[in-house]
Amino acid sequence: MSTYANLPAPSPEQGLNRYMQEIRKFPLLEPQEEYMLAKRWVDHQDTQAAHKMVTSHLRLAAKIAMGYRGYGLPQAEVISEANVGLMQAVKRFDPEKGFRLTTYAMWWIRASIQEYILRSWSLVKLGTTSAQKKLFFNLRKAKAKVGALEEGDLRPENLALIAKDLAVSEAEVTSMNRRLSGSDASLNATVGSDGEGTTQWQDWLEDEDSDQAGDYAEKNEFDTRHALLMQAMSALNEREKDVLQKRRLAETPITLEELSESYSVSRERIRQIEVRAFEKLQTKMRELAMKKGMVVPA
Repeated sequence: MSTYANLPAPSPEQGLNRYMQEIRKFPLLEPQEEYMLAKRWVDHQDTQAAHKMVTSHLRLAAKIAMGYRGYGLPQAEVISEANVGLMQAVKRFDPEKGFRLTTYAMWWIRASIQEYILRSWSLVKLGTTSAQKKLFFNLRKAKAKVGALEEGDLRPENLALIAKDLAVSEAEVTSMNRRLSGSDASLNATVGSDGEGTTQWQDWLEDEDSDQAGDYAEKNEFDTRHALLMQAMSALNEREKDVLQKRRLAETPITLEELSESYSVSRERIRQIEVRAFEKLQTKMRELAMKKGMVVPA
């Protein structure tokens, strides 16, 4: 589906408003037109038909992506990942099933975004269980349900209700709530869901009412994992280190376009290097953690 190279792409330089204006130019499809385009793709691998289905749903991908603000990641990158999910949906869409592409694509878009978020956050987490994934993406909703939208640690009664509702321990809820409040997608991210403030995640200050021993243990674990990350970077070559640092570890990550120009390769090639570097780093971190006797989630 090489025609996807012609898709509009969001970038911090141009701003999201310009991108949204650009994708609104693509018309929405009537049911019969969508069906015929999908048939052309399924039966004849017609890339023009696939391209038209994708562009007509870019607004849907952007709208879903906007719902994932607050995870401390560049919005342009989240939208790009949403578009990847949309392309996968179009590639696999079967018009004979009797439902619209929108219904089918929503699942793929959300899955792609969530996978990107989990990949980004797992650098300091070394793994995520299915229960933790559920907690990660449902904690805000659970807090709203019990009326606990204020910042800071949860009240004991709300903590108990949320832990029971999401089938996790109270300690896991507390830890995840602090991570989300601190927005630690970057190792140097500032405390606060809106990214404002001067305190950074590794400088997290103790709460006067918190368990000081527990806070110390949590900070010590973070420092240990941070040290593992730095040690594991030795498994990467210089280009992989450079790409990963600029794309995942920088306070303000640069775009695929900027790196592709720097290395004189395509954006897709930079994305491949980034993914491969992350996989190598994660493997090395797991290896080092196991040697130290640390618990490594499956």
